[in-house]
Amino acid sequence: MGIVNIDDELHDQIRKASAVACRSINAQAAFWIKIGMLCEMNPALSFNEVVARELRAAGVEAPSARTVTA
Repeated sequence: MGIVNIDDELHDQIRKASAVACRSINAQAAFWIKIGMLCEMNPALSFNEVVARELRAAGVEAPSARTVTA
């Protein structure tokens, strides 16, 4: 494991996003790094397509939008 040097403004944005996503600051940074890498490697896919592909690969089964009720 290494240390990543980022500027204070980016760290502040990661801290804010981590609170919204209920992740630690490190987990939020790791998520953004992973998704950024996957998006660069798959430029034809949207963010949502990348996330959906990763969820499927992890075995997560989301219900159809039609079957979800409030």
